[in-house]
Amino acid sequence: MPLLLGAHMSVNGGLHSAFERGSSVSCTTMQLFTKNANQWKSAPLSETDIQTYKRAEAKARIEPVVAHASYLINLCASNKGTLHLSRTAFIDELQRCESLGIPALIFHPGSHTGQGEEAGLKLIAESLNKVHEKTRGCRTLSTLETTAGQGTNLGYRFEQLRAIIDLVDEQDRMAVCMDTCHLFAAGYPIHTEQGWEQTLREIDQVIGLHRLVAIHVNDSKKGLGSKVDRHEHIGKGQIGLTAFKMLMNDSRLAAVPKILETEKSEDMHEDVENMAVLRSLLGPQKALA
Repeated sequence: MPLLLGAHMSVNGGLHSAFERGSSVSCTTMQLFTKNANQWKSAPLSETDIQTYKRAEAKARIEPVVAHASYLINLCASNKGTLHLSRTAFIDELQRCESLGIPALIFHPGSHTGQGEEAGLKLIAESLNKVHEKTRGCRTLSTLETTAGQGTNLGYRFEQLRAIIDLVDEQDRMAVCMDTCHLFAAGYPIHTEQGWEQTLREIDQVIGLHRLVAIHVNDSKKGLGSKVDRHEHIGKGQIGLTAFKMLMNDSRLAAVPKILETEKSEDMHEDVENMAVLRSLLGPQKALA
């Protein structure tokens, strides 16, 4: 099985341009935005946009490609106007992914903004049920991302993601994305071999590893349990290399795309360097059963 390793790629110049960028740094998988992540609305995709994207995808042979939803979306917003905008935007993003053949749309569960965690989790599930009702037949998975728990953000414990999934009617449309920086900041001790194994067993027991469709591979500027979401380059943060060695050699995760979300300059040399570090960690450690 080929190593599924890549990074988030810019779509400046059109969605298809992400493939040229990804190929230039040897991505075998990647993540992108299907629209401006800082705007509620975007022009609909034309048939030309879709076909140009698909031709570029076929030529590049980078797959799977996953999408990340707009940062504006909050499916448990206390403000009714924001909640409506969030649901409408999420419907649009699912439909965009479906038209492009993107299998997973990754999103931050939401911020309860003072309503309380239980109320927030219920509202996220309610939002997803409404979104799914409007997107019947959509094959793109609604993919909850683990969070650092900063502020009133939900999704920083596996149990919270499980609670959302349990309240969603169409549970076969739900998946999960694990972020290493977020896990560490939320208090999961992935920086040690024992802590890594403990965390993987826990996510399997609580959610199920079969739901894991992507991993965001990021070191952390802040310490264990800080609840502060600040990505750092691989091996240069507080997590250290042990977690990433475990990740790269864990047979349970071999088929899961591993995607960098670290800061980079226009020439993307940071992606090249980070992926080189990750590849260097492969073997001779025995893959975990």
